[in-house]
Amino acid sequence: MTDATTFPPIAPRPAPINTEGPLAWIKANLLADWKTTLSTVIIGAILLWYVPQILNWMFFKAHWAADFNACKVEGGGACWGVVTEKYRMIIFGRYPFDEQWRPLLATVLLVGLLVASCVRAFWKAWLPILWLVVLALFFVLMYGKVAGLSQVDTDRWGGLPLTILLASLSLVASFPIALLVALGRRSNLPAIRTFCTLYVELIRGVPLISVLFMASFMFPLFMPQGLQIDVLIRVLVGITLFAAAYSAEVIRGGLQAVPKGQVEAAATLGLSYWQTQRKIVLPQALAMVVPGIMNNFISTFKDTSLVAIVSLYELMGAMRMAVNSDADWRPYIMEGYFFIALIYFVFCFAMSRYSHWVEQQVNKSKLR
Repeated sequence: MTDATTFPPIAPRPAPINTEGPLAWIKANLLADWKTTLSTVIIGAILLWYVPQILNWMFFKAHWAADFNACKVEGGGACWGVVTEKYRMIIFGRYPFDEQWRPLLATVLLVGLLVASCVRAFWKAWLPILWLVVLALFFVLMYGKVAGLSQVDTDRWGGLPLTILLASLSLVASFPIALLVALGRRSNLPAIRTFCTLYVELIRGVPLISVLFMASFMFPLFMPQGLQIDVLIRVLVGITLFAAAYSAEVIRGGLQAVPKGQVEAAATLGLSYWQTQRKIVLPQALAMVVPGIMNNFISTFKDTSLVAIVSLYELMGAMRMAVNSDADWRPYIMEGYFFIALIYFVFCFAMSRYSHWVEQQVNKSKLR
């Protein structure tokens, strides 16, 4: 008897299932079981029905020329002519038409500073000095009254430059305040802990509209006779304090997540309180709450649209003013909302992607 008849060969095993590539992704995420397949079919049918209609309305049948009569055609698409006609007023608000190169240059400088501040190569000791220089140039360009520039009062500032100014300054100023308040809420000193708790609960207990209303209309009533603070400064302070209260709670959650044993070990090594916080606690706490902090940043950027209640026409207010001031374009305000929604989405999506990059950087040590 041969070995072949005594020991039959083992049948070959099937090839391993491919888990990479588009087909594998579709099978795993869209066709995994009958429930997933049914959901995919239903959602796909809805998309096939509505997406062509949306594309026709937005692009293929849309009117792009600044002619409101062409938009009155029955069955036509979107009238983007309102953006073509009013884009300068939407972007720059009530700023003098012939001087709009100034807010354009100021906005480019401030956005460039924000982008540079997000790049690790620019995290140098001179970065705060660069912030002071760019902010000084921003206010010089916007306000004028120097170097031969005509004066433009802050009540005429508006549109995208005002939105970026309010968002960037309030976020930069609110972060150190939030750090101190978060540390104060965990302090062993009852007075400091009580003060920080009252501040957070008071600010979080009212909507931002109330804070802006108090800063704009009520706060001047408590000022000495003859002393006036510009409404832009008052609104900026209100947004800053509001954003700091919410960020402080997010940071406090990260502080509580740091094991107490690490603080005790730092005390054993002889580190002071601030050395422990700076070198051990805060790096870990901030790394854990990056998504929450960025969520507050994005929310604050969008909440700047509420300053219209105090007669500061940022991007949203400038769009409504530009369209509603012209009866011919007033029926097409929806297209204006889509235009500024696109601007908000670009900035918020950029912040979201940067947050994702920061998370990847701080989590590298955990992947080793």
